[in-house]
Amino acid sequence: MKKIAFTFFLFVLIASCKTKEEKESNGSRSDTSTEMSEEKMETQSPILEIGCYMYEGNGNKISLELTDISNTVHGNLDYALKEKDASTGTFAGTLHDSMLIGSYTFASEGMESTREVAFLVKDDQLIEGYGELDETGTAFKDKSALSFSSSMPLRKTDCDSEL
Repeated sequence: MKKIAFTFFLFVLIASCKTKEEKESNGSRSDTSTEMSEEKMETQSPILEIGCYMYEGNGNKISLELTDISNTVHGNLDYALKEKDASTGTFAGTLHDSMLIGSYTFASEGMESTREVAFLVKDDQLIEGYGELDETGTAFKDKSALSFSSSMPLRKTDCDSEL
């Protein structure tokens, strides 16, 4: 009888120790994963920031000042391209993954127009996208087929510069 009681006591002791070890192990794993995810969140910088992005070179100047980044991204977009009429206007769009797509409403030669523009957000740069336009010439036919090989990347800069 003593052997049975001793075996039962030993079995309960081992089972309770194992359960305690599993709980501690699971607890420390979840703490570690929480710490890791918090660490990742701290080290990740936002993909897009409020502020100015600009390209200037070869007689061309493009400036995008982002003023609001929430559900919709808002800002002021200006183009002064060599041998073309300058245009100045507003941008309203959305950010999907690393692609910023929206409407550019601008005035050029006294006329107000709207066209779709797209930018690839990469590091501290915005790279303009180009693609085939629809019949109206104001929107992209296929956003998934855009080419982001611009030779005029807009770089994050201070907003002190004027276009």
